[in-house]
Amino acid sequence: MENLKIGGKDPSGEKNSRGAVAKKDKTGGPKPGAKMKEVKKETGLGLSHKKDENFGEWYAEVVVKSEMIEYYDVSGCYILRPWAYSIWDTLREFFDAELKQSGVKNCYFPLFVSSNVLEKEKNHIEGFAPEVAWVTKSGQSDLEMPIAIRPTSETVMYPYFAKWIRGHRELPLRLNQWCNVVRWEFSNPTPFIRSREFLWQEGHTAFATKEEADSEVLEILELYRRIYEEYLAIPVIKGKKSELEKFAGGLYTTSVEAFIPNTGRGIQGATSHCLGQNFAKMFEINFENEKGERAMVWQNSWAYSTRVIGVMVMTHGDDKGLVLPPRVAPVQIIVIPVPYKDADTQAIMDACSETVNNLNSAGFRAEADTRDNYSPGWKYSDWELKGVPLRIEIGPKDIAKKQVRIVRRDNSVKKDIPSDNLVESVREVLESIQESMFKTAKEKRDACIVKAKTFEDFAAAINNKKMVLVPWCDEEEVEKEVKARTKGETGAAKTLCSPFDQEPVPEGTLCFATGKPAKKWTLWGRSY
Repeated sequence: MENLKIGGKDPSGEKNSRGAVAKKDKTGGPKPGAKMKEVKKETGLGLSHKKDENFGEWYAEVVVKSEMIEYYDVSGCYILRPWAYSIWDTLREFFDAELKQSGVKNCYFPLFVSSNVLEKEKNHIEGFAPEVAWVTKSGQSDLEMPIAIRPTSETVMYPYFAKWIRGHRELPLRLNQWCNVVRWEFSNPTPFIRSREFLWQEGHTAFATKEEADSEVLEILELYRRIYEEYLAIPVIKGKKSELEKFAGGLYTTSVEAFIPNTGRGIQGATSHCLGQNFAKMFEINFENEKGERAMVWQNSWAYSTRVIGVMVMTHGDDKGLVLPPRVAPVQIIVIPVPYKDADTQAIMDACSETVNNLNSAGFRAEADTRDNYSPGWKYSDWELKGVPLRIEIGPKDIAKKQVRIVRRDNSVKKDIPSDNLVESVREVLESIQESMFKTAKEKRDACIVKAKTFEDFAAAINNKKMVLVPWCDEEEVEKEVKARTKGETGAAKTLCSPFDQEPVPEGTLCFATGKPAKKWTLWGRSY
């Protein structure tokens, strides 16, 4: 596994021969000749909510206590702390390198967009209108014309596509920008999942033919799958959105869909849209083709955001805190010294330092926790809360036996390994953790997918927190009716996607909602 690193802490109060403090007399000092025992006290690090009992409160608590985010004084806005931003950096480095290799170039367009440009594509702005934030004043003076803060950048960028594209030699034009966007009007903000400002990448491209555009849509979607499955260890389903759920103003939308078993809700992980020629018509993005004829370009847009971090927390976290996949963990291995009274503390510290150096030299992300004002048990708790995939403990017995003890964050399994085989052993364990996390998440997700052929079975499965695969007639009005019929306190069911990987619909199969001939299998569920 490339570039892996780990760190972890154990919040348990169990006896551990590797960490100890002396018994104290009534004055608070250590008794002469007293044996050592594990510290028995509250660490203040544990979570007060259980994931299975109160998911919302658990999530809100874990993202703060693990130092992923801090709340800001503007509702719906959050500070991304280094522990979270490092994960974003890792994903950005992967995706950016893939884009550059495929010929996409980075750029940056302004945050502001004039109202007349934003409103040029009517269907598009109608889809975003409730979320658009407007700048109306400069100091104490009203602006002559309100200026919008971008909710997305189609209308910001495409007037300049029209300026830059003249002939077929300027095509394809493939641009990407890493930026922030603002979407203001919503209720129940949730860190990473629904925020008024968030970070993302947005790609915008133009081609001479629809075939080229169609091909890119799927190429980008595959990169999004890799982000979720290969880096974040989250299983996703690739598919096509319904007409009702597609991007406003676009021709069609594809997506990767994840699922949170604890809440029974799907979550859109990333989208890759074919915009067709609609925006090209609105913004007059024309070119002269090889035959000397005037033609309109075919366009795509695609994006993923810091939402991916929230999906990761929801998928893998447990009652001890975060559980981070090794490939994205800011620290992959945390090395903790476990001294005894009268032990050679300097020798233990030297062994920890050497271990960290060897691991970092091998390409891992490793750190040592040498803080002397906390017990080993407290440190275990701290690093477990932060989700570091692997903990290494080194005490005097380990030095004597030329070994270290490793403890996995994902399943708490402990193992002693020889020091001279450290790098290879750690590599194997981290790869095992990454694979095991994906396998476990997929098993839980798959157990939540139910097939139904009648509305009654469909509704029962939805109310049982399942994703439901049903035969559907693919009619927009039917989707609206199903939404209305399933609306409840926890929201209505809607289409998530029609999976690309699906069996043919047997002849004579009827739509689950109308009894009309079914055209496809479609996944439905409640969603974020």
